[in-house]
Amino acid sequence: MLHTLLGSCVAACLYDPSNRVAGMNHFLLAYHRFPRKAPLITAEAGRYGVQAMELLINALLKLGAEKSRLRAKIFGGAAVFKFIQPSQFLLPIGEINNRFIREFMRIDHIQVVGESLGGEVGRVIEFHTSDYSVQERLLQKTEYAAIISQDEKLWQTEYVRNVTPQSPVEIWPEKH
Repeated sequence: MLHTLLGSCVAACLYDPSNRVAGMNHFLLAYHRFPRKAPLITAEAGRYGVQAMELLINALLKLGAEKSRLRAKIFGGAAVFKFIQPSQFLLPIGEINNRFIREFMRIDHIQVVGESLGGEVGRVIEFHTSDYSVQERLLQKTEYAAIISQDEKLWQTEYVRNVTPQSPVEIWPEKH
């Protein structure tokens, strides 16, 4: 059994029932900022999610899965961070992750056979690799208040740091 705790993060449970291969990933975010109208797969917005998905798919293929037979159950993407207000230009983190995972599955032709995305509370999921079932338990807000408080501090730091545009290139002065 594989299990994880999700808030705005997303987990994908993938399996090939014919070849009896299964795995799960968990990605924190697609990207820290994302314009509402841009396609997620072709933008930098997919880099973390894309990496997590490609690592999982490649690991399953190495174990004997066939990509055309992969099935998915996807979870997470809740709106747990209330301190970052969505704007007309930026999507909330959970919504970005939800859009990303759905677009990835559609573009990669992986059939989604179950999902539980969105909402306002975190969830614990347990993926049973023996029969591909998933148990989900939605958290009560009191259960994760301390976790959310800690995560909010980390997200606020990251958000503020990334709102200020930074040069993508760092120049080092040449030493003579």
